[in-house]
Amino acid sequence: MSTRLAAAAGLLLVPLTLLAVQRPPRFESPLALASSDAKLIDAFSWAKGQASAYAFEGDAVGPWFEAALPGREAFCMRDVSHQAMGGHALGLQKHVANMLGRFAGEISDARDWCSLWEIDRHGRPARADYRNDNDFWYNLPANFDLLDASYRMFLWSGDRAYITDPVRLQFYGRTVDDYVARWGLGLDAIMKRPRIMNRGPADPDAKFAEARGIPGYNEGDEDFVAGLDLLAAEHAAFQAYARIQEALGDFAAARTWLATATELKALVNRTWWDEQTGRFYDRLTARNGLAHRAPDSWNIGELYWPVASDGAHLRGAVERLVAQVKQSASAPIEEQSHHPEVLYRYGVPDLAYSQIMDLSRADRARREYPEVSFSVIGAVVTGLMGVSVDPVVPGRESELLQYFAGDFVMTLPQLTQQTAWAELQHLPVRANDITVRHTGQSATVFTNNRGPAIVWRAAFPGRHGELVVNGERVRAAAELRPPGRSVSVVRVVVAPGTSAKVEVPGAAADAEKR
Repeated sequence: MSTRLAAAAGLLLVPLTLLAVQRPPRFESPLALASSDAKLIDAFSWAKGQASAYAFEGDAVGPWFEAALPGREAFCMRDVSHQAMGGHALGLQKHVANMLGRFAGEISDARDWCSLWEIDRHGRPARADYRNDNDFWYNLPANFDLLDASYRMFLWSGDRAYITDPVRLQFYGRTVDDYVARWGLGLDAIMKRPRIMNRGPADPDAKFAEARGIPGYNEGDEDFVAGLDLLAAEHAAFQAYARIQEALGDFAAARTWLATATELKALVNRTWWDEQTGRFYDRLTARNGLAHRAPDSWNIGELYWPVASDGAHLRGAVERLVAQVKQSASAPIEEQSHHPEVLYRYGVPDLAYSQIMDLSRADRARREYPEVSFSVIGAVVTGLMGVSVDPVVPGRESELLQYFAGDFVMTLPQLTQQTAWAELQHLPVRANDITVRHTGQSATVFTNNRGPAIVWRAAFPGRHGELVVNGERVRAAAELRPPGRSVSVVRVVVAPGTSAKVEVPGAAADAEKR
């Protein structure tokens, strides 16, 4: 066992030769959770401690955290993209930015506009899946995944390097253009692409001949030319690229890429939807066309990267996941890691909560896989506490409001009967440090601990004509969230060092008694 793996497992296995070596102190996250729910606290505490133990500084690669098989001392493109939200919430923004940037800087024509699949702590390609530029492991959704994650981290961190750094911008541009063309992923090509593309010079000793360009994240199936997750991730990347152009003021480019994303979404919902079974096809095969994997296979690509159209398609996808989880609480760990996040997103909080409990239980096989702990943290933040960030779209808000408080944060409580109240403390949001306390699903207190004034969009499930803001009734706006869920929202400007309270009329008092 390596000393780093031992540290991550909480073991003191330090060789005598290293006792005199000065190591950076273990990362201590300021993020905290208080709650009436002891089981939730236990799950959160485990996830926070485990994820924090995987964070390192002082290596050649710069600040990083484990995002691959534990002990490999490396981070994988897919896993970093999926662990980014949890990392940000814990206060590992510089780690996330460094790792995403490292991958962006490795995009290469010699690798057919792929990056490196995995980078080790020395800043080198991980030996487990790279031999040379013609012989390396690569899953094609990865470029799209990284682009999407980079935009999300721009929204959460406010770090403009995500949208101005020339290295990152080259990665984004090459991904939506050259990478798409080189690998046959355009709208005119993706339904007729071959499985193997861009094969280098014939090499009988090639280790990754069949894995240089896997058209999805399913690594155990060689009989497909495109997976649904590949198209879903590509759609998310096109949307993210459009929003980046919008943030940079190139509205013509933004419209172009939003239109491309819309066309791709239409293709998925028109062609990949199976009316007979009421579910999406999972893969496109060269011999048999669109097909389903085994009935008990797990695939939430259309939900993780939202590409399913709201309505029958989205309801069908959610219902399938719900049925699978009810039949089997545990799934392959990489897939299940994101079940809580997805279930919260689509309004299934009881099942999402049960998935957090299953992932974090002490006897859960492979719970030490880094994606688990980071994803549990992310699901608590964005799901159970329902914290999200909104981009400021020019023209959407008044100039006066944008001048004084241009950052928007939304909360939507999704507490269940197991949790009477929960308070998330010291969550970083751009230049702010915030605390959010929910009492049931009927009252929220938002504290702006540090940073400029912030616009808080306080939301609650259901339709309410009014909400009570700091004791006064205020007209609420009605919004729809997929799949067809009504929420009621008011907007409150919260000054630095102050708190605001919003509650549902007549319901908050009952919730306080729980």
